[in-house]
Amino acid sequence: MSIFSHPDFDNHEAVHTFCDPASGLRAFIAVHNTNRGPASGGTRFWQYANDEAALTDVLRLSRAMSFKNAMAQLDIGGGKAVILRPEGDFDREALFTAYGRFVETISGTYITAEDVGVSPADMATIKTQTNHVAGLSEGDNASGDPSPVTADGVFRGIKIAAERVFGSKDLSGRRISVQGLGHVGYALAEHLANAGAVLSVADINLDTLAKAKAELGAIIVPVGEIHTVDADIFSPCALGGAIRHETLSRLSAKIVAGAANNQLLTSDMAVALKQRGILYAPDYVINAGGIINVAAELSGHYNPAWVTAKLDQLEETLATVFDRAANEDRTTQDVADEMARQRMAAIRKWR
Repeated sequence: MSIFSHPDFDNHEAVHTFCDPASGLRAFIAVHNTNRGPASGGTRFWQYANDEAALTDVLRLSRAMSFKNAMAQLDIGGGKAVILRPEGDFDREALFTAYGRFVETISGTYITAEDVGVSPADMATIKTQTNHVAGLSEGDNASGDPSPVTADGVFRGIKIAAERVFGSKDLSGRRISVQGLGHVGYALAEHLANAGAVLSVADINLDTLAKAKAELGAIIVPVGEIHTVDADIFSPCALGGAIRHETLSRLSAKIVAGAANNQLLTSDMAVALKQRGILYAPDYVINAGGIINVAAELSGHYNPAWVTAKLDQLEETLATVFDRAANEDRTTQDVADEMARQRMAAIRKWR
């Protein structure tokens, strides 16, 4: 299949491929849109079923980053990278060193950061080959792990959604199911538990589940059943595609609001959620806290107060999406997409 005929190709400016047989590296970098600035988005390291699955992921994720950065009103464009995890044994440092060289070859068109499967140590390895890296844990102006800021933004968004549906931002006693307890998911669960929510959680990491039960009083649910829990709010915080026909049919929640990217498996899920009376917080709006933190680092003068102000602004944007969707009888996804494209088109100051 040609990239141009791929169903998830959305007039991407560039799709780069890279192969380094010596290290086993095979990777894609997709630059979706640079109207607002150089493309920025994390690098995902995952065991994809095949090249096609990896390409689909990078096309979808890079588009979402353009929309996310536009909705957060950041001076960066949208891009994403995926690395296909080699089968069997491999030299991790050699692989990420080769990837860093790859990032350097595209001359700052894309700035990478941490994503699923990539560690702070991997980012440090990439940094040895290129300066087009953000979200580092050490060094001048380093912003550190963006996960806590992402979780804060999602927590704020959940409260806004709760106010729309239940009439109050108070989450005390609200039944919330959290799918995925990675760095962001667990930090979010801590916020929710501190707010008095009754948590049901699912994850593949048994140690993390035990920790959530002991520290947060969470109810442990099998991964394949978390969407069936009788809950007020469903919060997808794992990989994408959580909302699909087979899960939606068993979803009791009145709100879907989480940290995962590409939560809707297909675009028609937005309509299906609306028809079911479920309020959906578009993922690239509610989960933009992490990239806001990265953007603060890219500015050259990391300022926590600026990050907080941007999160406040993000709350206002999400509230606008909810209000417009209700007033115009449209899906929240449709409204958010329209707003993002308008914000992407309004600025052409980088190229």
